[in-house]
Parts: sequence; structure tokens; C-alpha cells
Amino acid sequence: MIENTFIETIKQQNTKVYLNEPMTKHTSFRIGGAADCYCEVKDVASLRKILSLCKENGVPYFILGLGSNLLVSDHGIEGIVIKLGGEFTELTLTEDNIVRCGAGATLARLCVFARNMSLGGLEFAWGIPGSVGGAVYMNAGAYDGEIKDTVISVDYMDGEGNIRRFQKDELDFSYRHSAFTDKDLIILNASFQLRPKPQEQITERMDELMERRKTKQPINHPSAGSVFKRPEGHYAAALIEECGLKGFAIGGAEVSPKHSGFIVNDRGASAEDVLKLISHIKQVVREEKNIDLCCEVKFIGRV
Repeated sequence: MIENTFIETIKQQNTKVYLNEPMTKHTSFRIGGAADCYCEVKDVASLRKILSLCKENGVPYFILGLGSNLLVSDHGIEGIVIKLGGEFTELTLTEDNIVRCGAGATLARLCVFARNMSLGGLEFAWGIPGSVGGAVYMNAGAYDGEIKDTVISVDYMDGEGNIRRFQKDELDFSYRHSAFTDKDLIILNASFQLRPKPQEQITERMDELMERRKTKQPINHPSAGSVFKRPEGHYAAALIEECGLKGFAIGGAEVSPKHSGFIVNDRGASAEDVLKLISHIKQVVREEKNIDLCCEVKFIGRV
């Protein structure tokens, strides 16, 4: 239970605060119970103060991007959910075609900004849902491109409130992994080295990739994107389809009839429905293909 004095102090940090906030409003899955407390932080000073207050009061916290790769427990989230807004959503063009982008900005906004500046290199990311911070955290990628291809540095806040910087060679990027994965580090902003390219060529490529997404993926249905990481030498969606699981459902959660790598929530699925379906898929693929699927979607909240 969060004390009222803690809530009142948080409210003094130039921060909007919501109690018992339904996480269905903040995740692309449209699933999840309420967070004890939800707030939007607008600047570094406020973020540092709130983190300090959390540690002093023993209140757990979670930094939320766009909630596009999350499954939130039906029982909600203990503590405080922090959304990065304000200065964390700003974009600037610096020297040598480097775009500096706040972690709270959407990846879509970054792609549009780069296109408008006639800078190429991020076309692959057009259509990937999520925030810039989330994309860096998991080294998001698609269509033969990954975030690691363009990021040259990332500023972050450590557990003590210090602001530090990782250069490109310190970011430890690999498939769906970075130096931030499962660490108590908060991404503040990232710098991307891009290259001059005619705007019409950038637009053409972005349109082409978006059309491919619309054709092959259930982008208009609540989901958390690709559920499983790509097993070495295989594609998770192909394995799932070969096992006859396309369209298979448990409760309100269904393996997308359009793309077997997605689980969609078209019928009021609970987090428990999704977890059961994930477990079933993994079991069937293991039994029939002798391959262990690794879940890409992160589960958070009360068990």
C-alpha cells in the first residue's frame, strides 16, 4: 500500500499522478489490471527525485514505454509506473547528420523526423510499435535492419540517479538484447548517426515496408507484436503454423490467423489466457519440433 504522503510528494514533482490506473489503457495488448500509481515525468530532475523517493519508501517502480512488448498481470502492478514525457520526447538534429531523440518519443515520430530531414537509415523501423527507449532496450529490428545499425550513443540514469553515457561499442547489442536488458538502468535519450538520402526514396521505402506489414501482420488487432524470438535457423511463426496452431485459442487469446507469430486479443483476453496459450505453444513446438521457443514479450505485475 502506497502512503498518502508519498503520493503527495510525487505530485509536487511537476508530475501528473493517477491512482489505480488501468493498464489496459497503456499497453498495445489492452490487457492488465491497475497500477497502484501511474505518473508521467517531464524532466530529469523530477525523474531523479521520484526514483529517490521510491527507494527511500521501498516503493517498486517500472519505467513504461508505449507498452507494445508487455503483458501486464490481471492483478495489476505494485508500486509506481513511470512514463517518460516532456523533455524525454524531444528530437534535435545535431552536427554531422546525428539525430538525438528522447527515450519517451515514439519510434514512428523518430522515423518521420528523419524522413523530413532527408536522412536515411531508419526506414526499417517504420511501423515498429514502441518508444525509442524500448527499441534501444531490446535492439528492435525488422526487414534486415536493427536499432544497433544507427545508434552511436545512449544517455542513461543509473540506480543512484547519476547520468552516464554508453558509446556504441559499450552497448552490447545482439539479437533482441542490449547493455540495458534486465539492468537497473533507465534510458534517457539516444543519438542516431544517419545519412543524407532523397526524401522521396525514404518515403517510398517506408510505404513499401508498411504495406508489407499490413499484408502479413495483424496490425489492427490488439497484440504485443511478435511473441517469440527467432530460434537459430528457424522462424517461430513457421514452426507454430507447421504444428497446426494457427487460429488456436485459449479463452480470449488467439494465435493470429494472419500471422502465427502474433497472439491477438480480439475477445477480451486476460493475461492468464495469454500465458496459458504461450505455454501451450511452447509445449507443442517442443514436442513436435524438438525446439524450445523463447518468449520475447515481457510479463510484469503481481503474480
